Amino acid sequence: MLSIDRKTFKIAFINKFVEIHGVELKDGTNQQKYEALAGIVRDYVSRTWLKTNKRNNKSGQKQVYYFSMEFLLGRLLGDALLNLGLRDVCKAALEELNINLDELENFEHDQGLGNGGLGRLAACFLDSMASLNIPGNGCGIRYKYGFFEQKIIDGKQVEVSDEWLKEGNAWETRKANKSEIVKFGGEIKVDYINGGMNFTHVNYEPVLAVPYDTPVVGYENDVVNTLRLWSAEAVSNEFDYSSFSRGEFLQAIEYKNSVESISQVLYPEDSFYKGKILRLKQQYFFVSAGIQSILRHFKKQDGDIRFLDEKVALHINDTHPTLAIPELMRILVDEEGLDWDEAWRITTNTVSYTNHTILAEALEKWPIDMFKTLLPRIYMVVEEINKRFCEELWNKFQGQWQKISDMAIISDGQIKMAHLAIVGSHSVNGVAKLHTEILKKKEMSNFYYLYPNKFNNKTNGITHRRWLLKSNPRLTDLLKETIGESFIKHPTDLVNFERFLEDKSTLEKLGKIKLANKEVLTNTILQTQGISVDPNSIFDVHVKRIHAYKRQILNCLRIMDLHNALIDNPNLGIEPRTFIFAGKAAPGYYLAKNTIELINSVAKLINNDSRINDKIKVVYLENYNVSMAEEIVPGTDLSEQISTTTKEASGTSNMKFMMNGAVTIATLDGANIEIRDEVTDDDIVIFGLTADEVFNYYKFGGYNSIEIYNNDSRIKRVLNDLINGKYHQDKERFRSIYENLITYNDEFFVLKDFDSYIRAQDRVNTLFKDPVKWQKMCGQNIAHSGIFSSDRTIEQYATGIWGSEVIYKNL
Repeated sequence: MLSIDRKTFKIAFINKFVEIHGVELKDGTNQQKYEALAGIVRDYVSRTWLKTNKRNNKSGQKQVYYFSMEFLLGRLLGDALLNLGLRDVCKAALEELNINLDELENFEHDQGLGNGGLGRLAACFLDSMASLNIPGNGCGIRYKYGFFEQKIIDGKQVEVSDEWLKEGNAWETRKANKSEIVKFGGEIKVDYINGGMNFTHVNYEPVLAVPYDTPVVGYENDVVNTLRLWSAEAVSNEFDYSSFSRGEFLQAIEYKNSVESISQVLYPEDSFYKGKILRLKQQYFFVSAGIQSILRHFKKQDGDIRFLDEKVALHINDTHPTLAIPELMRILVDEEGLDWDEAWRITTNTVSYTNHTILAEALEKWPIDMFKTLLPRIYMVVEEINKRFCEELWNKFQGQWQKISDMAIISDGQIKMAHLAIVGSHSVNGVAKLHTEILKKKEMSNFYYLYPNKFNNKTNGITHRRWLLKSNPRLTDLLKETIGESFIKHPTDLVNFERFLEDKSTLEKLGKIKLANKEVLTNTILQTQGISVDPNSIFDVHVKRIHAYKRQILNCLRIMDLHNALIDNPNLGIEPRTFIFAGKAAPGYYLAKNTIELINSVAKLINNDSRINDKIKVVYLENYNVSMAEEIVPGTDLSEQISTTTKEASGTSNMKFMMNGAVTIATLDGANIEIRDEVTDDDIVIFGLTADEVFNYYKFGGYNSIEIYNNDSRIKRVLNDLINGKYHQDKERFRSIYENLITYNDEFFVLKDFDSYIRAQDRVNTLFKDPVKWQKMCGQNIAHSGIFSSDRTIEQYATGIWGSEVIYKNL
C-alpha cells in the first residue's frame, strides 16, 4: 500500500499533465486529464512492478503462467487506485482541482480482450494471484479490435469493430526486445546424426510475436504481476518497394496483412476454411511465443531445463491453448536435446488443464490436413503422442477397438484438443461440483477410468475487490459499518453479516442501498434507451452471452405470457417488473441473433402498450461489457440463471449478483447448486429439470415438445404469437425460434421447464411483496457469498494443482 498524501498526489498529477500535454491544466480536456491521471498511477505501479519482478527472480519461487484466449479486464484505472490504496487520496486531490474522478474513469475504454465468462474468470484469477502474492503471469493475444462492438439497430444486432486502442492504452508497455519468432507452414527436414534424428524447419512463414505487458496490481500488498499479450507483426516492417514498383501491389502488402490478421480479432468466424485456419494460427501463435519467452527467461535465471516442472506451472484455460503441450515437447526435444521420455515427464508435470464445457461445439477438433500443413513439426509431435497413448490404451483395453478409437487423440481424420489436453497434463479440473462429476462419470468417463487421480474440482470464483468494493461502494460501507473490514482480505468473513439480518435498521439500509443503485441504473436506461422505468419495480436481470442453452428464449416466452395475462386481466395482482437483458451473440450464430431481435420486438410492443399501465417494461442494453456489468449488478433484484441443467459448467455472473444482494432464480446447474447449498432453499428460487432427468431424456428419449405445445394453452398461445405477426409484420421473422422449439424438438427443454419457471416466478412475486422477507433473503446471499471469491479458488489451484506457495502478508 502506497503512503502518499493529497498534496503530493495533486502536485504529481499537475506535473504529469504538463509533461504529457505541454499545456496548462485549465486548458486541458477530460480525455487529457484521464491520460495524465493514468500516467501518474502507472508511474506508482511501475516502481512496485520492478521490485516484484526482482524479488521473484531472486527468491526462485515457482512461477505460474496462465494461458487463455481471453482476458476480459474491464477498466484498469479504478482497479489500480483501489488496490494501491490511493482512491480516497486521488479523489480528494482531484476535487481540489474541480475534477471529478468518476468522470475521468469513464474516458477509459474497456479492453476488448474477451467475450464472456471465460475471459472475466481469467481476469479475476490474475487479480487474486497478485493479491495472494503468487507469482502469476497471464499469457494471451493483444487483439487490435477484440470481439466486436455491438450496436442494436432496428432491434437487430449489428457488429462493428471495437476500436478500443483508438486513444492508445495507458497500461501497456511494448517490449520489442522480448519478441519471439513463430513459424507456420513449410517443411520439416530430418537428418540422422549419431543414431538420432535432427529436425529442421525450412521454408516456413515467420511471424514476429511482440509482447505488450500490462501490470496486475495486488490488493495493498506491494505486488504487481504481469499480463503479457502478444501482437503479430511482420518480421520486417520495411515496405517491399521493388515488388510495388513492378506493379505487384497485392504481393507487396499481402504478407504484412496476413501476419497482422492473427492478432486482429477474437474468435474470427470459422464457418469457412480461412476462418478455421486463422483460429488455429491464433492458438499456436500465442502459446509458441509464450513458451519460448518462458523458457528463455527460465534459462536466463540459470534454470536447469531438467527441473523446469519444479519452477514453472503452465495452466491452459480451456482447450484453446492446448498446443502448449506439443510446443513444449518440440522445444525440449528439438532445441534442448532431451530424450522423449524425459521431455514428456517434464511437460506433463508442468501443464495443467481446466475444462469449461461439455458442449460439443467447444471441444475443439482440427482436420488433420489443415493442421499438418500449417504446423508440420507440431503435427509430428502430436502424432507421436497419439501413437504412444494408443499403445497405452491397447495394453489397458486389449481388443476394445471402438473404445481406443473413441479415446485417441487423432481419429476420424481429426485431432481432438480435449483429448490432447487430458493426456498431456497432470491435472484436469472442472469448474463446479456438478460439472466435474459430469466430466468424470459421463463425458470423459473413459479418461477418468484411466487417470482417476488427474481429475479434480475447482469451483469458479470472482474477485470481490472489483465486484463488491469497486462496483458497490454503498454496500461496502454498510458491511464495514456492521462487520468491520476483515472481509476485504478474508471474504468468507462476510458470513458475519448474517448476525445483523434481524436488525430492522440494517435491513432498511440494505433496501435503501439497493434502491439508490437501481436509480443509477434507471438513469442510464433513460439516457441510453429513452425508456423510463420504475426503480421501485423488480429489476429482473438476464445478462450474459446469448446462446440457446442459456435460454434467453425461455425468459422471453415468459414475458410474452405475462403480457398476455395482463391483456386478459389488467388488474392482475403482480408487482411491477423491469426486465433487463444484455449480451452479445456470436456473429455467425443465427438463432442467438434472432433471439436478440425477438427480445427487442417484444420490448417495443410492451413498452408502448398503454393497456398494461406500465406494469412491465423490457430493456435490451447494447454492447454489454465489464463496465456496464459493474453498474447493472449492484442494481439487480432478481438474477436469472436459467440454463438447461448440465449445460452451464459453472457460471460466475450468478456469484456477482449474489454478492451484491440479488436473489437468484435458477436451475440446478453449474455453481447454482453450490449457491443453493450455501443459502439453502429458503433464499434461492429453484425450478426445472434435474441433471438425472436431463440425462435420462438424452439417453432414453421420451421428450416430445409438440405434445407439450398441444396440451398447454399458454405455451401454444405464445408460440403462435411468434409466427402470427404479433411481434413483427413479417410473420416469418421468428420462424427459426418456433421451428427450433417444435420441429426440432426443443434441444434445451425450454417448453418442458416453462410451467415450473412460471411457478417459480410467481413465488418471486409473492416474496417481493414482503420487503422484510426480501431484504433478509438479499442479506443472506451477501453473507454467504464469500466462499465464491476467486481468492478461495486460486488458493485451491495453487496448493492442489500448481504447487505454489500462498503468502498473505504484506511485503
